[in-house]
Amino acid sequence: MRLQPEHLSTLLAIVDTGTFDAAARRLHVTPSAVSQRVKALEAEVGQVVVVRSTPCRATSAGEALVRLARQQGLLESEALAGVVTDGRSRVDLPIVVNADSMSTWFGAVLTEAAAWDDVVLRLRVEDQDHSARLLRSGEVLGAVTSDPTPVQGCSTESLVTMRYVPAAVPQLVDRHRIGRGIDWAAMPLVRFNDKDDIQQRILDRHRVTGAPPTHEVPDGGGFVTAVRSGLGWGALLTTQLGPLLDAGELVRLGSRDHVDVQLYWQRWRLPSAHLDRLSESVRSAAASAAPRRPTAHRPARPATRHTPR
Repeated sequence: MRLQPEHLSTLLAIVDTGTFDAAARRLHVTPSAVSQRVKALEAEVGQVVVVRSTPCRATSAGEALVRLARQQGLLESEALAGVVTDGRSRVDLPIVVNADSMSTWFGAVLTEAAAWDDVVLRLRVEDQDHSARLLRSGEVLGAVTSDPTPVQGCSTESLVTMRYVPAAVPQLVDRHRIGRGIDWAAMPLVRFNDKDDIQQRILDRHRVTGAPPTHEVPDGGGFVTAVRSGLGWGALLTTQLGPLLDAGELVRLGSRDHVDVQLYWQRWRLPSAHLDRLSESVRSAAASAAPRRPTAHRPARPATRHTPR
């Protein structure tokens, strides 16, 4: 059985754009033609390859075909880039990065990529514990992930350890103080989204079995703002927290409480000069990231009042 390239490219377009109509616009064909190609592909492999949902997604059988289509597309675009010299040929590199890396050290990768005139980056932001899923599905070529086990067909290498430290505004700590300790079960917290378990790991260490009031702020900068505003406590990166501790805006919760998250770079094992260059940039940016561990600040005494920014 030999799969038709146009059928595979159509499946890839559907997964990338999310709908049959958007895929048709990308491919410059009619939605009917897209539907016919998918039906022909499913007849060829004898299985359903697309879940007709919003957005559309590949089935487990379809994911294998998406990976194949992505690999073929990368190799083809690199070959064309070496032949066509009009400056308009660019290689598509979809990757996934966790939000905290995007707001900190990964910016150096974007700065370097700004000088590349032969690449189009398509960034997905996903929790580091879940980004490997996008590699398995064939949706991305590389991922910053906390999973050290390489996805089939991928290589993995250690990048950087991200240290998260719990902190809050002094007023919030004062309101939830019990003797010399803190009422972790009652003090509100902020988390990024329902996939963010950093705060829960700290609660588990304090043997909190209940569910404290939990605010969700799914934005990197917004998350820090929410903690600085006193909405709840949250675990911040040491690079984010250090200046706020020095300024007295936040206090650290527990002198020993922290969560370390080791990040890895996973990428497809393909002979790709463009993917190699991106990987080198990711390694360099991660190596230059040297988070400063904050000094231990004692929570302010109840009589002391501070006003957060």
